[in-house]
Amino acid sequence: MIAAVWLSGGGGFDVPWAPTWNLRLAFELDGLAALYGLLAAGIGALVFLYATAYVPRHLAAQGRPRRDEIRLHAAMVLFLVSMIGLVTAQDLILLFVFWDLTAVASWLLISFDRHNRDARLSALMALLVTAVSAVLMLVGILMLRVEYGTTQLPELFALAGDSTTVTVAVALIAVAALAKSAQVPFHFWLPRAMAAPTPVSAYLHSAAMVAAGVFLLSRIHPLLALNGDLLDALLVVGLASMAVGGMLALTAQGLKRVLAYSTISQYGYVVTMLGVGGSAGAAAACFYVLAHALAKSALFMTAGAVTEATGAKALPDLGGLARQMPLLAAGSGAAVAGIAALPLTIGFFKDELFFKAALEHSTALAVLAVAGAALTFAYMARFWCGIFLGPPRCTPQPVQRRLIWPVALLGALVMIGGVVVGPFADLARDAAAVTHAGPVQLDAAYHLDARAENLMALGVYALGLMLFMGRRVLEAPLGIVERFGTRFGPEHVYVIFLRGLNRLSNQLHDIEVRDLRSRVAAVILPASGLVALGLIFTPFEGAYRVGEVIASDAPLVVALAVCALAAVAVTMPRRHLGLALTLSGVGFALAIAYSLMGAPDVALVAVLIETIFMLLFVGVFALLPRDVLRREADLRPPRSRRVRDAVIASVSGIVTALVVWSAFSRPIPLDGSAEQHIALAEEAHGNAIVTVILADFRGLDTLVEITVVAVAMIAVAMLLRTRLRA
Repeated sequence: MIAAVWLSGGGGFDVPWAPTWNLRLAFELDGLAALYGLLAAGIGALVFLYATAYVPRHLAAQGRPRRDEIRLHAAMVLFLVSMIGLVTAQDLILLFVFWDLTAVASWLLISFDRHNRDARLSALMALLVTAVSAVLMLVGILMLRVEYGTTQLPELFALAGDSTTVTVAVALIAVAALAKSAQVPFHFWLPRAMAAPTPVSAYLHSAAMVAAGVFLLSRIHPLLALNGDLLDALLVVGLASMAVGGMLALTAQGLKRVLAYSTISQYGYVVTMLGVGGSAGAAAACFYVLAHALAKSALFMTAGAVTEATGAKALPDLGGLARQMPLLAAGSGAAVAGIAALPLTIGFFKDELFFKAALEHSTALAVLAVAGAALTFAYMARFWCGIFLGPPRCTPQPVQRRLIWPVALLGALVMIGGVVVGPFADLARDAAAVTHAGPVQLDAAYHLDARAENLMALGVYALGLMLFMGRRVLEAPLGIVERFGTRFGPEHVYVIFLRGLNRLSNQLHDIEVRDLRSRVAAVILPASGLVALGLIFTPFEGAYRVGEVIASDAPLVVALAVCALAAVAVTMPRRHLGLALTLSGVGFALAIAYSLMGAPDVALVAVLIETIFMLLFVGVFALLPRDVLRREADLRPPRSRRVRDAVIASVSGIVTALVVWSAFSRPIPLDGSAEQHIALAEEAHGNAIVTVILADFRGLDTLVEITVVAVAMIAVAMLLRTRLRA
């Protein structure tokens, strides 16, 4: 369906969502959405087929019921739908909603083996890194909305200019995108996510979730291109990810771990090309995503099939499987050749476009591009040769064909793309045109000449073969780098930060549950601090006005003064009866104030409530043993607590007074909803506006409240009935 809509020229719809906020449900299947949508749906279909064979074996090995398979497929469907919504969304708020949905779905999938502590911690790590960075994304979106009054992408592209606000906002969004794509320094969560079942890794961590990050960079690239510093930052992050991911992939032993580091490195290529920008960079980035997704999904499924057949999960335990599993070896070999950019594969053109973009940027970047591609050649050769060549180290057991055929089909697509590249190039060209916000030229063809791109490719093959042959020599120094990163890298910082948060949370919990005063203080003090910060950073001009007190205001002033004195007097009595009577004085004084301000109905309600509560207090105190009341009245809190309580009360009171003062100093907005409610009251067949609001405008809320009260009354009645029978 996605392909049909794209081939027919695209399409979409745009309907109001929250008109008062100018939010719309705007979806469009443009070239960029078609590229990522086809990857999510097409590769997703093959992964679903693969999962029907893999998951039952996986559950049986763990002694789990088959019904858990439904949970995995449901979470994968949720991710697929979220991904389609994400790539087609034309509103940043709408995009953010689907962005968070992909995070939730990925957490469900990574933690599928919930009995496994490592899976739970890995899912939490992925969720925290992507969700916390998503907060930065939301802040950036709101900054753009405040600046331009819209979150619609076409409108932002037309209105936005190179300003500090736009730069900061887009940088925050880019950070979230880089975290999602597992780019340095946020790369540490992806290898840990390999605790997920293989179908999850084949889908999320090659063609979907990680691709969502570079998709977002591609979607907002017209805004990124407004500031050259942002593009340079992408260039630096991309090159660092290429290097870090490539070196770790060259030394990793676990099958899926090698592929995870490879994914970090490969998406580093894409981020680098987006940092290069321009027509060449956009074309290379979009084509690279397409070629990489086809091949990497096949390799993840290869790792799962090999593990199911042999029980081995690491390269040192494997070898010589080409004879026993020839179809799997051929399919995965084609995928490896595609990522290594060998001729007659679609991957050859991804590197050719990459080299072309790098040459247009600078000679230094071209040299780094060759080095990165050579590293890719080396670790891909190590992966495939370590599994299928060399002496046999294990005897594979037969596996279902559904574990093999998806790999063979994707490998065939990689080879077909190396011969019939036209449809793939057209799709990437349309996507690049959206990224570049203009026409893009994408020429993917073989040229049998001595042009620079061909010479760079030959250099890659030679240097890559040297790295592969000399990998034993590199293991020691690269091992030192890996250990240093494990000890001092971002994952270590994450662990320290998380432990610190846990300790702080435990300390706050101990303080909060110590007694009622501490619990109240734990709520009031942080709230007062946050409100105080808001007051400090809010403009003060016209915020606080001093009105005139006239003679007719004297009764109201006296009533409010009595209320304030009663509130202070509440802190003084030690006996409980005097405390209850003094507390009721606050409510009665407020009732007098309500009456003087022309609200006798509210005053009557206040009098009734205060009377009932005073009687309840007196009744409860009468039932309690007198020695308990006497002992409680004689208690004297330590001086430090009395000082603390006084400070908290004073700070909270001052902040509350400032907020109330500021609220009364502001004029009533002319565009409020009161006039509209009054005008609509007659249409709701009511005369009293309050009645209409409760019965019609907020009818559902009122129904829920009545239901809650009814349930509570039934529970109380049942409890009393049980006690009476006992």
